[in-house]
Amino acid sequence: MSISSVCLTRSGIARGARQLAPLAVFVIPFGMAYGIAAVESGMSSVQAITASFLMFSGAAQFTALDLWGSEMSLVALFLVTLAVSARHVIMGAALSPWVNQLDTKRQILSAIFLSDPNFAHTHTALKHDERDIGVLVGSGAIGWAAWVLGTAIGAVGGAQLGDPSVYGIDVLMPVYFAALIVPGIVSSPRWLFAAVAALVAVVTQPIVPTGWNIILAAIAGGLIGLLTYDE
Repeated sequence: MSISSVCLTRSGIARGARQLAPLAVFVIPFGMAYGIAAVESGMSSVQAITASFLMFSGAAQFTALDLWGSEMSLVALFLVTLAVSARHVIMGAALSPWVNQLDTKRQILSAIFLSDPNFAHTHTALKHDERDIGVLVGSGAIGWAAWVLGTAIGAVGGAQLGDPSVYGIDVLMPVYFAALIVPGIVSSPRWLFAAVAALVAVVTQPIVPTGWNIILAAIAGGLIGLLTYDE
């Protein structure tokens, strides 16, 4: 596959922020849920907000709450965070044909705000001839801002805000990803890789520690791809 040259511009950043802004609104309730859970787990409001400001990893942050406390093991915390966040290696590899054309500073800027929603959005856009990596940065930055804002509201407002999931907002992200990714999978020979990976993820989820089912799914999908690859 031949990939034309890419760039990173301010207009691309602004465009990416606008494109993902509607979805970013729905990130706020998830941030609120984390802020509430973090304070209930013993974090101060400042600690919860700082964690979201610096980490921007909802899955890892929620998982870390299970280990938070006086008996917390830093080694265990590191391993759990590594497992949950390992999918970023795969996302980075998928974006590498475009991102690696930039200089080091722009590569780092592109990776800072990498998350599941803006990866799905940007990877699809790049495959459809988008050539401005600013779309990745802008869409990630708007998601990060919404996550931090939601955390602040939840951490300061407390449990009286209620459970955001009762409004059905927790369904939006999976539906968004399905709408974005499934059409491209079913119309290509790679549907088998995705099907195997999805099956492994579901089957192993209740068996292995949090996050490792995603790693096993990625390995399984990759092995099927390797075994069936035909130039």
